[in-house]
Amino acid sequence: MSAGAMAKVGSPSPVWRRVRTVLSYGLLILLALTFIYPFLLALTTSFKTLPEINADPVGLIPSMWTTEGYARLIGLNVGRWFFNSAFIAVIVTVSNVIFAGLAGYALSRIKFPGSNAVFLALLGTMMIPGIVLLIPMFMVLRLLGMVDAYTGLIVPKMVTAFGIFLMKQFFESMPVEIEEAARIDGASRLDTFFRVALPLAQPAVIALVIFSFQGSWNDFMHPLIVITTNTELYTLPLGLAFLRGGIGQNLQWNALLAGSMLTTLPMALIFLFFQRYFIEGISYGGVKG
Repeated sequence: MSAGAMAKVGSPSPVWRRVRTVLSYGLLILLALTFIYPFLLALTTSFKTLPEINADPVGLIPSMWTTEGYARLIGLNVGRWFFNSAFIAVIVTVSNVIFAGLAGYALSRIKFPGSNAVFLALLGTMMIPGIVLLIPMFMVLRLLGMVDAYTGLIVPKMVTAFGIFLMKQFFESMPVEIEEAARIDGASRLDTFFRVALPLAQPAVIALVIFSFQGSWNDFMHPLIVITTNTELYTLPLGLAFLRGGIGQNLQWNALLAGSMLTTLPMALIFLFFQRYFIEGISYGGVKG
């Protein structure tokens, strides 16, 4: 038997290839629908009336579209919650990029006695569950007068161990020669960082921006322990928790899910537009140990 005939015998038939392709795509579509359906259900339920939600809680298409859930949110100071979440998330994100970038750059470029020990200690803090630190953090914030204040919501989150780790790993993957050329031209260490190193670290910076913004935007436990009496400082997650347990006798599902959409959609859009940089930054961070 010739080689061509043997190859033909060993290869799958065109019919089987088409069947395999259809099955593969069918499985992928089924998995995609499994993950997308809860989000679509929450989105459409936010436009339902309360009687329809109670009568058909899992129906995807409302029989009558209404914005009463969103209108109810407007009357519950949701604009203030949204502003607080955005204000805190922006400041936390910018400070994380600056401080984590500076710390990561120092650990990767400046070798000083004990630098490895500092880095290992930093990694050690990442292994401590955040829930363990809630009470000590509250006691420190109360001692400093930061309870029921923006400072208590922002200052503890201005730099994270993960951000320093991510930036350090990225800077170590960058060639030193570019920075050395800038130093020869008379740039200081700080100028080299802001004008050369940080712009070149764009993938890691964008990944850190997404992580920091998402973490601050979705944070519930930290605002919960910091805000004790001042409801004007409520963030969206905390406000939604109030919405779940504080509206009359019955749970207003359409208003609650409308608030959930306001919380979810900004992060979904950010990740959708910047996912390429996000994946690139994470892959760079894991290249060099």
